[in-house]
Amino acid sequence: MKNIFLIVLFALIPLSCFSQDTSQKKDQEQNEMKPSKNEDGEWDLTVIDTQFDYFLSAVAKPISQYSESYLKTKNAFLVNEWNSYYHSGRYRNIIESGIDYDPKENYGIKFEYKLYQVFAYVNWKYGLKMTGLSGSDSVR
Repeated sequence: MKNIFLIVLFALIPLSCFSQDTSQKKDQEQNEMKPSKNEDGEWDLTVIDTQFDYFLSAVAKPISQYSESYLKTKNAFLVNEWNSYYHSGRYRNIIESGIDYDPKENYGIKFEYKLYQVFAYVNWKYGLKMTGLSGSDSVR
């Protein structure tokens, strides 16, 4: 009887661990920035942070201050820097996911602007200095 109890117990332990991993993955997915196409077929970036919209409207420089080619060049550099921090585990409390960005893809100026402002926002909110940010967009 003891053996049957132990076998059942050991059979249930992996199932309980599996259910915990699923919930952790769901939580992690909810915190990620995900590029996707909206109804108009334009690329969009969803940032789940209540202060980000405030930052875009009150702190960030307007989109008219940038050209698409400038933003694309900066974003390619900043994404590499961000992903190197993510993969090394550096700034783990700030950077929770990598960014899948293809510099050859034509995302459009709105997407490029929003992505660039994510890096400026992280610098503004957390003080994370990224070498790819221009001097006027970084916190002093």
